[in-house]
Formats: sequence, structure tokens, C-alpha cells
Amino acid sequence: MVKDYKHWHKNKNIVEGKQKRVFFHEREIWLCHLGENVGFEEDGRGNEFLRPVVILRKFNNEIFWAVPLTKTTKKGSYYFVFLFSKEVKSAALLSQLKLIDAKRLKYKMSVMKEDDFMQLKQRIRQLIA
Repeated sequence: MVKDYKHWHKNKNIVEGKQKRVFFHEREIWLCHLGENVGFEEDGRGNEFLRPVVILRKFNNEIFWAVPLTKTTKKGSYYFVFLFSKEVKSAALLSQLKLIDAKRLKYKMSVMKEDDFMQLKQRIRQLIA
């Protein structure tokens, strides 16, 4: 697959130029400008290189840890499957945990159920221990 870094860098300049960051909380699921990345790093999709992420840890109003999500149901210790909505399953890509600036956030999609969020955090603890 050929990566379109030139198109992403044009979008990245727009994202960087944002004057204000949105307000966000842990457990929220946001569509985020993840961009065009290297190798097996998770990419955003579409013209704006967007992908849903769940906010795992808010450090301040500017940065947070997030875990990218996928609709593809995956099994294994590096994935956490949960119900995104009543009928839609999603998988959190635990190995893709990353620090993100709030300028990359586009809009809030949902809030993860508290029980699912606690299980997600426990799975990440197990992964890094």
C-alpha cells in the first residue's frame, strides 16, 4: 500500500494551526486526526486521516493518552473488544497506545461504559507489567 504523506502533511499543517483545543474527558471516544504513519503504526482514514480513539488518561487540557479503535473484531492479548453502541462491536488496539495533542481531536462520538473502561485499563496494566 502506497502512503500519501504529502496529503497528510497538508492536513497536519491545518491541525497544527488550530488556535483552540476542545475540552475532553477520560472515557470519551473521539474522532481524531491520527494521520499517515510509518509501517504498522495505526493510520487515520479518509481525506482527513481520522480514526476513533478512546481517551485513556488526561494529563492536562493539551495532551492525553489514547487507544485507537477499529471496527474489525480482533482476538488476542493486544485487543480489547467492547460494544461501541447497542449493535456495533469495536476493538481497542492496546499495542497502539499513544500520546496525543488535543489539537488532533475532531469531534466526540460517544462515551465508553464505565465497566468497559475499567476492563480496558486493567488489560493495559497487564500488557505493560
